[in-house]
Amino acid sequence: MMNPFRIDGQRAVVTGGGSGLGLGIAKVFIEAGAEVVIIGRNEEKLRLAQQQLGEKCSYRVFDVTRIDEIPALAKEIGTVDILVNCAGTHLKKWALNVSDAEFLDVMNVHVMSVFALSREFAKGMVERSKGNIILISSMAALMGLEQIVAYTTAKTAILGLQRSLVAELSPKGVRINTIAPGWIDAPMFHKATDNDPQRKANILRRIPMKTFGQPEDIGYAALYLSSPAGCYVNGIFLPVDAGASEAF
Repeated sequence: MMNPFRIDGQRAVVTGGGSGLGLGIAKVFIEAGAEVVIIGRNEEKLRLAQQQLGEKCSYRVFDVTRIDEIPALAKEIGTVDILVNCAGTHLKKWALNVSDAEFLDVMNVHVMSVFALSREFAKGMVERSKGNIILISSMAALMGLEQIVAYTTAKTAILGLQRSLVAELSPKGVRINTIAPGWIDAPMFHKATDNDPQRKANILRRIPMKTFGQPEDIGYAALYLSSPAGCYVNGIFLPVDAGASEAF
């Protein structure tokens, strides 16, 4: 009997795949049988990740904010069955101190590049009448959190992007789903909390399971959504947060 959680023979692209959540997703996909192309700006991180992930992993050094170069990147990479938009950046600043340029930088990473990448790779998916796009949002799209106004705005915009993509692409065989990671033990989380122990303690108090997640936890969710096991799941917003979005 076929294992519905296997994705043997499929080809995936994971942006931000050199570390953190992206690396966790790439690892899970490869263990489930896929070939994975990881994308990031730091070649050293990508090279180390490739060594860790093995022969089914390749990488491209690319800054996703170079929006006008994304069509050429997609053409170079070629046929893709799964796209995971996981590249991210973080800006911890009070709203009144965030400049227009800083706000725009965050939007370019988390919204503009996600749209451009999804548009370009979806073209091939539509031609084959088959494909999966995974968007990465955040708990910040569900609750008000201090000092991340640009990030919150960007991650909330992902929901609108998903709705439109589902309406337009799903009749042509492409499923689009969004994962909202909770607080995951990864570099971006440490950047936000290592120098703010009170914030970290407050977060932990909010999580009913009283533990932080691991990057592979997001990988398993992404695998479900892009595998045959999730073939009738489309247009969902899936928190992977140990219950934090339900707790007070």
